[in-house]
Amino acid sequence: MIKSFLMLGQSNMAGRGFLDEVAPIYNEKIKMLRNGQWQMMTEPINYDRPVSGVSLAASFAAAWSNANPNEEIGLIPCAEGGSSLNDWHPEGILFQHALSEARFALRSSQICGILWHQGESDSYQSLHETYYEKLSLIIGTLRNELKLDEVPLIIGGLGDFLGKTGFGQQATEYLQVNEQLQRFAKEQHNCYFVTAAELTANPDGIHIDAISQRKFGYRYFEAFANKCHVLKPLPGEEQSLKVERSYSKTEQIYLHSMDLALGKITYAEFEAQMVKVMQP
Repeated sequence: MIKSFLMLGQSNMAGRGFLDEVAPIYNEKIKMLRNGQWQMMTEPINYDRPVSGVSLAASFAAAWSNANPNEEIGLIPCAEGGSSLNDWHPEGILFQHALSEARFALRSSQICGILWHQGESDSYQSLHETYYEKLSLIIGTLRNELKLDEVPLIIGGLGDFLGKTGFGQQATEYLQVNEQLQRFAKEQHNCYFVTAAELTANPDGIHIDAISQRKFGYRYFEAFANKCHVLKPLPGEEQSLKVERSYSKTEQIYLHSMDLALGKITYAEFEAQMVKVMQP
């Protein structure tokens, strides 16, 4: 059975990293839920906006797959760019949509973890003062509705680049939100905090760039695998940028089909590649 993970939060969970800045991750054992089906993962995974891109979930899934080579992992994308904790209230659309997607995924998978990243939209006007209580209601209701009390929740901190330039200028209280996130992770059962220290942003000053998203996902996996808080950058996280593996026949067909669809090769070239792939 597929081992699945819920992706919840706002744009830095959905992913805004530029696709051409990192090597793509293709693995037939890594799936994403799209249109009610488990499809082979390709980025953007969480298509909440036309600007969706690289997220932390891909490198998290790759690290999980490397540690569990005989199993399949599934990602359940439910993040929404620009969403605040108020938008995630259990009676609201975002929460209800995530609940619906999770219940659908449970028909064919086992939810093994919850990946959460949110806070930029609550980093001003003293919204951090009610952050803990709001997050407690959201997570508590989610766990109760889906019977996921024993499933690890991994929550990421906000980047130190916030509050300075671009769209990130208004997020001046990100440090206070980080304090609430760390407090939540320390006080709540089966919850682990992952630092965003030394991660960098796109030129917009608010979205984590592709390289840092890869590293962030690696940190998320460390927290999940070892059930621990990750409070500083990891020594080996650079390996999350390396994609060195032989592709299976299924993966090769997928890659060549993508090249054809994107106009990188002609149909004749595609047919020639298919002949090579199908050779014993």
